[in-house]
Amino acid sequence: MRIPQPPLLLVTDRAQARLPLGEIVARACAAGCRWVSLREKDLPAEEQIALAQALMPIAQRYDARLTLHGDAAHARAAGLDNVHLAATGDAAAARVTLGAQAILGISIHSAAEAGALHPAVVDYAIAGPAYLTASKPGYGPALGLHGLARICRAAPVPVIAIGGIEPENVGDVIKVGVAGIAVMGSVMRSAEPDKTIKDLLAALACRRVKPLPA
Repeated sequence: MRIPQPPLLLVTDRAQARLPLGEIVARACAAGCRWVSLREKDLPAEEQIALAQALMPIAQRYDARLTLHGDAAHARAAGLDNVHLAATGDAAAARVTLGAQAILGISIHSAAEAGALHPAVVDYAIAGPAYLTASKPGYGPALGLHGLARICRAAPVPVIAIGGIEPENVGDVIKVGVAGIAVMGSVMRSAEPDKTIKDLLAALACRRVKPLPA
């Protein structure tokens, strides 16, 4: 599996950030997060690149992977070899831009999109929203556990669940087949992002599960 371990992806959103973004990333990495994706799509390309370059030393200090949510060319310009594409992104072109060693992900929202992925091109997919989420209210209906399960069965690559992920439901999403979790608002809005990360990692390690509803 080419996704970073532990399989917890922190996605940034400076609009929700309670603390300076660099501090959140540093505290998250110090708490055990080893995968961060810069998702600041409203910024001009040059500002995204500059912000990625500012965060890179923090990630490197903890041997964490820094990914750019957006354009593969911008990721390359920032010195990153990891990119996460929107559902409409051209994964084949991004793979050519970044090369075979890059970790390349894409967002999906259905089993049909999952089944269309090519494992020689895409390393993982983020599926969501798993649950209703305060970060993106109205961002499509929640997939729920059964929706996530269908996506996991259809996907030829590891699936990362996003949207409303909390320590209390981590075990549930793992049970239906997801390979990991992604979080944004709960960490960005936290006064103690390191504690939030530790709680999520502990839940991942315990794989707490509950029976699926009939």
